[in-house]
Amino acid sequence: MKYLVTGAAGFIGNYVAEKLCSQGYDVIGLDNLNDYYDPNLKLARLKRIEHFENFTFVKLDISDRDAIAALFVKEKFDRVIHLAAQAGVRYSIENPMAYIDSNLTGMATILEGCRHNHVQHLVYASSSSVYGANKKIPFAEDDRVDYPVSLYAATKKANELMAHTYSHLYSLPTTGLRFFTVYGPWGRPDMAPFLFTDAVVNGRSIKVFNEGKMQRDFTYIDDIVEGILRIQNVIPKPSDTNTSEASPFYKLYNIGNNRPVELEAFISCIENAIGKNAIKNYLPMQDGDVVRTFADITNLENEIGFKPQTKLQDGINNFVKWFKNYY
Repeated sequence: MKYLVTGAAGFIGNYVAEKLCSQGYDVIGLDNLNDYYDPNLKLARLKRIEHFENFTFVKLDISDRDAIAALFVKEKFDRVIHLAAQAGVRYSIENPMAYIDSNLTGMATILEGCRHNHVQHLVYASSSSVYGANKKIPFAEDDRVDYPVSLYAATKKANELMAHTYSHLYSLPTTGLRFFTVYGPWGRPDMAPFLFTDAVVNGRSIKVFNEGKMQRDFTYIDDIVEGILRIQNVIPKPSDTNTSEASPFYKLYNIGNNRPVELEAFISCIENAIGKNAIKNYLPMQDGDVVRTFADITNLENEIGFKPQTKLQDGINNFVKWFKNYY
């Protein structure tokens, strides 16, 4: 089979492309290599997988309608794993149009490519941010998600609605995955594991928002990739047991660790891995942020037996080791 993996120079996309290539599939990896964060890190990720003869990198922006349409016609993908997006909650407050172009127009071009070229299955990235400031925990897929607190979250909810429309109108099998705080080696520089590790290693203070009263469902990259690769083989289709009002060709799952961690405990894991105490600067809550995330993963567990295996301290140890080697 031939796969399109968008965001192949990004954190999760790079791991997914690597795993598919190692399993012998043909993979076209797409990325625009933008400068939201250091493009050199993205190029270094690509170097990890350039030795695979079955991997081809294409530098392209997913919002380029004509170029994306031409790529689909030329390559005739069997399956698409769409992980490209303009990421970051706080950046969406300052630069909203970047999210409109990438996350809305970009999703539309991918859906159109799948629709017109008979793609078997589209798996795409949503986010735990769609739950907004929901009080009920753990977050379940059938919870209301009508009150996003950032434009990033709003675009991810829009992606789910767009996917459902295409599943309903064109019988396009789509599966959305709501990711919960993914971390690990090669992770994004705008995320807490990177920011905290960088600061502690270099003797700078770390910003601890909401006075440290935060919880996150940190999920290790290997567990995430395992979930993605298993679920992409489960193609939504009509069945007599489907009683949902949703299209039978549409599925949506949480993919997280199911073990929220207090921010102070998370910082302790980083301190232990580095062997150095953090200098903490306690600050109020930021706009667009939420107090806690907590994934109910019952549906994904029932579907594919998804059970995260990586303990937080082990995952942080791996990240810190990579950070020191790379930087």
